[in-house]
Amino acid sequence: MKKFSFFIFLFCTVNSFAQDSTYTRSVINTLTSKTFWGRGYTKDGMKKAAGYIADTYQKIGLLPMGAHYQQYFAFPVNTFPGKMMVAINGQKLVPGKDFIITNESQGIKQKASLTPIDSLNYQATPSLIISLKDKLTWSAATEVGQVTNIQVNKKYFSAIPKEISVDIENRFIPDFQAANICGIVRGTQYPDSLLIITAHYDHLGGMGADTFFPGANDNAAGVATLLSLAKYYAAHPQPYSIGFICFAAEESGLLGSRYFVENPLIPLGNIKFLLNLDLVGTGESGMTVVNAPVYPKAFAQLNAVNTEHHYISKINPRGKAANSDHYFFTEKGVPAFFIYTQGGPSAYHDIFDKSETLPLTKYNDLFKLIVGFNQKLME
Repeated sequence: MKKFSFFIFLFCTVNSFAQDSTYTRSVINTLTSKTFWGRGYTKDGMKKAAGYIADTYQKIGLLPMGAHYQQYFAFPVNTFPGKMMVAINGQKLVPGKDFIITNESQGIKQKASLTPIDSLNYQATPSLIISLKDKLTWSAATEVGQVTNIQVNKKYFSAIPKEISVDIENRFIPDFQAANICGIVRGTQYPDSLLIITAHYDHLGGMGADTFFPGANDNAAGVATLLSLAKYYAAHPQPYSIGFICFAAEESGLLGSRYFVENPLIPLGNIKFLLNLDLVGTGESGMTVVNAPVYPKAFAQLNAVNTEHHYISKINPRGKAANSDHYFFTEKGVPAFFIYTQGGPSAYHDIFDKSETLPLTKYNDLFKLIVGFNQKLME
């Protein structure tokens, strides 16, 4: 009877925390706001986001994983802090909507005629190329290339490019300062055994002085889900310790997670399992688990929880992939899954990945699935 009462209590508390989607939405709204400027490399966006997450850890009641919540490191990055003007055939284009500049491009100021290379690519000079694209997808670069490439969205600019006027400012930072944000809830019985939940908080930042990339699904949704889980586990400590890591510099090549693995704040051998959350703001079409075939027993446990409660319509297995922050942990022998959801808006690495269009369709069910899976791992 006592055991039954405990499970009823656990079910109710998990439901109450999972259904606090107002908190999750407010975190996403905050992280995608103009103040945080895409959580990137200009206007202190990443630094402000790191401070916000560290403050939230403290308010929730997490202990620092190391001496402090923030684990600092540095890396090179190419940034675009200022001028971002492109005009083709005398028509000024809107940054982000009409065009992007590829992330490794140099700054440039020039007026020139355009010569077709083929039907989709045009050249002004050997160092200035124009490319027509169906979708604009931006990224981050740790070096500066020899060519400035401007990608133009064919949806919004249909004329044949004949002449260009461009004035773009770049700034290469050889030692950009960033930090992973690391906290922990100590286990009640086995504090040296750890389950870890991770999500990267950085995004692409700004392209010029007036355009930023909000990064709602990628990955404000993952951070918000992580913080919601942190609230739950801080209020309900488990037999194992539960760690929470928000990584910086994922978009620059998984640099934050690589730094953590090379400079761990906890013994990697004590991590019993790691769940990495990235792109989890949808779910109406199911979800995918990277590393599912690598850890078949754990994947079977995850499916068993899902089958019992009908949380997610379909869980797709995917093999090993170096596509998010779980990867370097796996390479060091730490069992890890990378979870991402499917369906909903197709915005990705563009200015349209906004909070107001992110549905959070399966947030409640994903929350309960993760709690249930962690419970299985501790049995």
